[in-house]
Amino acid sequence: MNKREKLLRSLSAAQFALWELHLYLNTHPTDMEALALHAQYEKKLARLREEYEEKYGPLTPMAGEGIEWLKNPWPWDIEGGD
Repeated sequence: MNKREKLLRSLSAAQFALWELHLYLNTHPTDMEALALHAQYEKKLARLREEYEEKYGPLTPMAGEGIEWLKNPWPWDIEGGD
């Protein structure tokens, strides 16, 4: 696994944890520990997203400027990608 894939996995894990905390807080809105953890993961996700986009370009078409994301190789353009 290369650095880009590791960063994407970290991003995905942080996003998953944030979503799970969000769901938990729907039923436990006064859990201060969970609220603090949610805020911590929000910051972590923002930091990871910023790091990824600095190194590899926007994650979504709405991020960044213009159509730079179209210039990246598509999965079928990467040699050895199935």
